[in-house]
Amino acid sequence: MTAHPPALVQPAAVLWDMDGTIIDTEPIWQQSQVELTGRYGATWTHEDGLSLVGSGLERSGEILRDRGVDMEVEEIVQWMTSYVMERLQGDDLPWRPGARELVEELHTRGIPTALVTMSRRTMALVAADALADHAFRVVVAGDDVEHPKPHPEAYLRAAAELGVDATACVAIEDSATGVAAAVASGAVTIAVEHIVPLPETAGDVYLTSLAGIDVDRLVELTSPALAARAGGSSASSAPASSRPGGPGAVDRAATDTEGVTS
Repeated sequence: MTAHPPALVQPAAVLWDMDGTIIDTEPIWQQSQVELTGRYGATWTHEDGLSLVGSGLERSGEILRDRGVDMEVEEIVQWMTSYVMERLQGDDLPWRPGARELVEELHTRGIPTALVTMSRRTMALVAADALADHAFRVVVAGDDVEHPKPHPEAYLRAAAELGVDATACVAIEDSATGVAAAVASGAVTIAVEHIVPLPETAGDVYLTSLAGIDVDRLVELTSPALAARAGGSSASSAPASSRPGGPGAVDRAATDTEGVTS
């Protein structure tokens, strides 16, 4: 009898990180930190900036304050957010390769999407509004949650607002902190390396770029992990961090394609 390949499993929703995943704002955030610390004569290095990639803004504000920025944490957060937003005005946002195209195709194919970011909601809406014709159904921002990434709250909230289980979703992230949050939520996680190097074992699927990744390819890459979530015991619906084997303890199907490890 001829064996047939298992049917592909489509995600119930795709949950997107914003900074560094959809739009390339990370260099602008880092420049805001350089300018702000420079105003107060504080020492700040490129490595310091990299250490904050994916962090909640309040944590970034606390660290900048500890380094000598003589402002309240909320003032620091507002200053950096305004700095970045001023540089994102206009129709030509710095889209990451393949990201906008994939968001738009997901919309066309009827797969719900959510934006999950630690930036403030005012900032998140800049990207959301730019995709108004292919809008995210849900936006969860840093000021909507109590616990920033790597806590899974934001991803769990986005899935809940979409009316789906996080374990049936695919999350797309570019930072170690964000990947940890997505994995802990139980979502099948695609790690897309950008500014900060990620191990090829990060998440369930590792990519060097979303360029050329359409919906069919996304489903192909994530289907084994989605099927494992759906077909497992009751433990498979728990956050990944609590399942046997720890975060990301899902069989990873080997895929020999350039820039892709799943």
